[in-house]
Amino acid sequence: MSTSFKRRAHLYGSVAPILYVAMSLAVTGPVAAAPVCQGPTGTPAPTQTTCLTAVQIPGNPLRSFDISWVNPDRAEYYLGDRSNAGIDIIDTQTLKFKRTIGGFVGIVLNKAGTAVDNNHSGPDGVVSHGRWLYGGDGNSTLKVIDLNSSPPIKASISTGGTTRVDEMALTTDGKLLIAANNAEDPPFATLLHANGDSPTNMMSNASIIKKITVDPLIIPPGFGLSIEQPAWDPKTKRFYTSIPTIANNPPGCNYGQLLGDVTCEGGLLVTDPMNPKAVEGAFDPNTNTGVVKLHDCGPNGATLGPNDNLMLGCTPQNIPSNTTTLVINAKTKNYANIGNITGSDEVWYNKGDHRYYLGASRNCTTPGTPCGNVPAKATPALGVVDGTSVLIETIPQSRSSHSVAADSKRNRIFVPQVAPTSVVGSGGDDTGVGAAICGSNSGCVAVYQHNTGDDGNEDENH
Repeated sequence: MSTSFKRRAHLYGSVAPILYVAMSLAVTGPVAAAPVCQGPTGTPAPTQTTCLTAVQIPGNPLRSFDISWVNPDRAEYYLGDRSNAGIDIIDTQTLKFKRTIGGFVGIVLNKAGTAVDNNHSGPDGVVSHGRWLYGGDGNSTLKVIDLNSSPPIKASISTGGTTRVDEMALTTDGKLLIAANNAEDPPFATLLHANGDSPTNMMSNASIIKKITVDPLIIPPGFGLSIEQPAWDPKTKRFYTSIPTIANNPPGCNYGQLLGDVTCEGGLLVTDPMNPKAVEGAFDPNTNTGVVKLHDCGPNGATLGPNDNLMLGCTPQNIPSNTTTLVINAKTKNYANIGNITGSDEVWYNKGDHRYYLGASRNCTTPGTPCGNVPAKATPALGVVDGTSVLIETIPQSRSSHSVAADSKRNRIFVPQVAPTSVVGSGGDDTGVGAAICGSNSGCVAVYQHNTGDDGNEDENH
């Protein structure tokens, strides 16, 4: 994710009712003991979400990473770590680093060599089901990984583009997968057969079903528009994919065809995987497919919460006027805005404690006041929102802390931190928060805990 649109190079509380061949890098040598993470002045008080520890990642300091994922049944956390050209795995029970699965392109710099080119770096999106892990790479390939096998990468599937395979989502049974090529112009999604449970097949049966684009009247080509994180709803049996900006929402708005700030709001692409369309158009309530127009939201992240409510990670990085987060019901399309939190990339609903967690790296410093696409006006935070869509708290994080995932069985929340700018240069943390959380200058994965007491029941959607 971490959207970096070509066209944007010039830009800077309410309750919802509602491989082929690759290698597994076994890192040897001592790993520093995990410190208790405190932040620059300790975890803000009072907080219900407390920082337990910081897990150090061996190898290169963390300069660039993307999406993360947790498989609670395997007690494993996965991070798309571009700095070490692989997917890092942490044991969510012992909170120990396990290994990095290599074979990805890693960090690719821009032509000037001054900054990370997110559109061509990898890994990016990650998602898992059972023994199977899927990782998007910067060369438009989907890596299919068998976590119980060596070598682990069983297939590298080209989606036909030239830029990264980014966000992904799986059906509950792990048999269908949708992946977004967010940096293509025009962007597209790919629907694939995935491996489901297949416990004994040492080969991968993953294959492409259909490439999906959006009507050019909705996503006009040539302006670097994008599609982002998808989520699966087992009740409606639809994939829901965030679209940061769509044309004519509202009529006459600027989606990049004019000078000045983008003023067009985003959309939500609804896909029926049993009847996929090569080109999706405007939303059709009869089929519950197509692009839903959103209000006050240019989303990156998407996650399914209770009662078919989808939380979308609206961000001023996409629409400079955005100051809130949106929750929309997958069935009714009724929506509500959550005040005082914005700027999210990845968002995650944890069914173990009935809370949403937001990687709000672009959260506005002054709540409710637009901060535009200007990082200096934002305070990176871990946002915590309860299942009724009430903002509980925001907890300071490092500058590029846009990724978050939670273990629903242990109610542990994992938030990677970049290393300081003084160590990694462009893309590093300039706040001092990350180094204080990590207890080092190499970056880390901070682990938070929410103690639920007796309220940690499973959610019906999952």
